[in-house]
Order: sequence, then C-alpha cells, then structure tokens
Amino acid sequence: MTGTAMPQRAGRREWIGLAVLVLPTVLISVDMSVLYLAVPKLSADLQPTSVELLWITDIYGFLIAGSLITMGTIGDRIGRRKLLLIGAAAFGLASVLAAYAPTPELLIAARALLGIAGATLMPSTMSLIRNMFHDDRQRTVALSLWMTGFSVGTVIGPLVGGLLLEHFWWGSVFLAGVPVMALLVVLGPFLVPEFKTLTNGRIDLLSTAMSLGAILGVIYGLKQIAADGLSLEAAAAIVAGAGLALAFVRRQRRLEHPLLDLDMFKMREFTAALVTMMLVMLVGPGTAFLVSQYLQLVAGLSPLEAGFWSLIPAVAIVLGFVAAPILFRWLPRVYVAAGGLAIGALALLLLTQTDQTSGPLVPTLAHTLFFLGASPLIVVGMDLVVGSAPVERSGAASAISETGSELSAALGIAAFGSIATAVYVSGLPADASAAVRETLAAATGPELEQAREAFVGSLHVVGIVAAVVVATAAVLTAVLLERDNAREPELEVVES
Repeated sequence: MTGTAMPQRAGRREWIGLAVLVLPTVLISVDMSVLYLAVPKLSADLQPTSVELLWITDIYGFLIAGSLITMGTIGDRIGRRKLLLIGAAAFGLASVLAAYAPTPELLIAARALLGIAGATLMPSTMSLIRNMFHDDRQRTVALSLWMTGFSVGTVIGPLVGGLLLEHFWWGSVFLAGVPVMALLVVLGPFLVPEFKTLTNGRIDLLSTAMSLGAILGVIYGLKQIAADGLSLEAAAAIVAGAGLALAFVRRQRRLEHPLLDLDMFKMREFTAALVTMMLVMLVGPGTAFLVSQYLQLVAGLSPLEAGFWSLIPAVAIVLGFVAAPILFRWLPRVYVAAGGLAIGALALLLLTQTDQTSGPLVPTLAHTLFFLGASPLIVVGMDLVVGSAPVERSGAASAISETGSELSAALGIAAFGSIATAVYVSGLPADASAAVRETLAAATGPELEQAREAFVGSLHVVGIVAAVVVATAAVLTAVLLERDNAREPELEVVES
C-alpha cells in the first residue's frame, strides 16, 4: 500500500478465483490422509516390504516439505499462476500413475512426483491470495477461507477414502483428485490473474539441492525419533540436515539472486508471526498423537470410535477459521489471537484431569477448545507472513511459513512423544516387562492397570508442557505482532 491511497478492494472475479484456489488445498489435505486407509488393500495387492511400505507412506510428505522453498521462489520468478497450473497438471498425472502402479517401486516414484507437484500448490495459492486481495480485511477473510479448505479436507479425507475403498480398489483414492486438478487447470487461466516479479534471476540448483537435503534430513530424523526413540541414525540425519541448512544460509548471503531472501527475517512482523505459529504448530500434532493413543489404549475405544471423536477437534478448527474474521471486526485482531491462545493454554491443562475412567470427553474437550483458541492466531500469522513480506517475495514467504509448519509438526510429535515415553517408563514398576516398557499396547493382565496409570501420568505432564508453550506464544503474540504499513513494490501483473 502506498502513501495514504486506499487499497483496491477485491471484486466478484477475485472471490470466484479464491474458490478455485481453495480446490488444491482441499485435495492436498485429503491426499495426506486417505493412503493410510488404503494400506491393507495396497499391501495385499502389491506385497511391498516393510521398508517399501514406509517409503510409500512417507515420501509424499517428505518431498512436499523439502520442495516448498524452491517452488515458492520459482513461482515468484516465472509467475504464480503458471506454476500453479503446471503443478496441478503434474499432480493429476502423478495421481493416475499412483493409482495404476503395478509395483511398490513405481508407486514410491509416483508418490514422490505427487509430493513435488503438491509443493507447487500451497505457496502458489497463498501468494496469489496476497496479490488478489490488497485490502487487509478482505485478505484476512480470504486466507481464513483458504485455511478452512485445508481443514475441511482433513475432515472429509477419511470419509471419502472409506467410501471409495468400500466399493473400489486401492488406487481409487488417488483418482479422486484428478477431476479436481482438471477443473483447476481449466478454470485457472480465466479466474486467476497472473503475477510475477519484474526481477528475475537464475535458480541456483545447488541451493535447491541443499535446501531439499537440509529439510529432508531434519524431518526424517525427527520422524525416526518419534517412531523408535533416539538412535544414531536419527541423530546423524538431524546433524547432517542442520549442517546443510547452515551451509545453505551462508550460500544465500553470497548470491546475487538467492533462492531464499534472508532479509525477510529482518522484518519483525514476519519473524514474530513465523515464531508464534511454529510454537503453536508444535503442540497440535504432538498432543493429538498422544490423545489418540489414550482414546484407544486407555479409554478402550475402537479405531473407528476414536476416529469419530477425533472429528470433533477437526471441526473446531474449521469453525475457528470461519469465526476469526468475524471477531476481528469487533476487536483488535492481535488481542483476539493472544486471548484465544490463552484460552487454548488453559484448555490443555484439562489433560491433567484425565484418568483411567474419564473416557473420551475430557481429552476431546481439551483439544477442541485448544484448536478453537489457536485458530485466530493461525489466521493472523498467515496474514502477517504474506502481508509483511515484500509482495515480490510472497511466494517464498508462503513457502517458508508452510515449511515451518511441517518442521514444527515433526518436532512436536518427536518432542512430546519423547517426553511422554520418559514419564511413562519412569511410572512403571521396576519389574515391568521389556515389551510393556516399549508400548502400552503390549500390556496385558496385571500389568495393564499399572501401564495405563503410567500413560495417564505422561499425558498429564505433556498437558502442562504444552500449556506452557502455548502461553508463551500468547505473550509473544500480544507483545510482538503489530502490523506496519508496508509499501507495495512494483509487480508485473499479466491480466487474462
């Protein structure tokens, strides 16, 4: 926004274009969840080894996280709509390859292509929203609707997957996204304007490889810790990833056209929003992982019953994203975000009130209130990340935000899982069997009651630690997240 001039308000075309941009966010979140339901049929058909099955499930998320920064910068250089349409077409083709893959190796390759294509979609859509909606209030509403689409995909993913698998073969879960991407490719050129910066530069391939290796190394190591505890392999992966990240940063400082503009981190609103969002993102997946175990292993619910109870917090996220812009009309949005986080911190303390007989209500209520409280901060944080960064770097800024979310989620699961494991083991009697020390699921007979009690104790500690993290984010939000009037750099706008 320049001087005192009023920002141009979006019209009908922009809002219809937003509906098109929401489509890929829904599909990405659906695609992240449906494969897990298809694993039994897939395994019976393709007969993958345990290692191959691990890569089939994980390679998609790994390559999305590892490719986001590169794809965000490419979008800034070649045009955000162009990258979006290329990515949508590639995603559709890779979905067909995955659906009809005759061997585990080809399915892994198709899932890898899906991850790379998926990495083009999120920063492209998010940065296009930044360019289409210049009015602060409209952009906030647009971003909240965009994030609502992602949350809706998370909710409907298991339902869609279950319905397809009930009537068709395992590959049908991949084909569900093909019509969506075809619709995006057809409607995108007519409803979404093109934006790219006037300054182009050669993409540094070495920087691309270094960023991919750094993120993959760290996330792989964190996932290994979450699954099997600390090991030499996991530590080596994290150290290697961190070393590549340091070398990547040093290289960016020397390049005339860096893959990642480090000057963005000098902007207080950008960095503060990123830090507070990452703190909150630590908590959600980490506590959800433990609550899901409580529902099945302590409360005694079946996987289907636990899944239905888990839908309640997921719906709360959707409601929170929708309600946030309404609340911002009446109250300063930073204080709504900080107040919501304060409520979320108090809600997490409810986890300390669970016991072996409390059933699913208490932990579900804690998670539901946490997500409701955290939603305004996510909306504000996303808006500040894309709004405070230079508009010609909005693709890279969006990619940084999404990469931070992926890293935080992986770190949260590993950290809270490690804390829970340590407390759980310390709460077991000295003569507990080795299998029970590994997992509550192995407990039977006389050991079951003691193991459940130890697990509940670990959930109490995690609730307290998570509440402290969210309370810290609330304070940082109230103190640091103040919005400056940013100057709009010159863009090349190609209308179609």
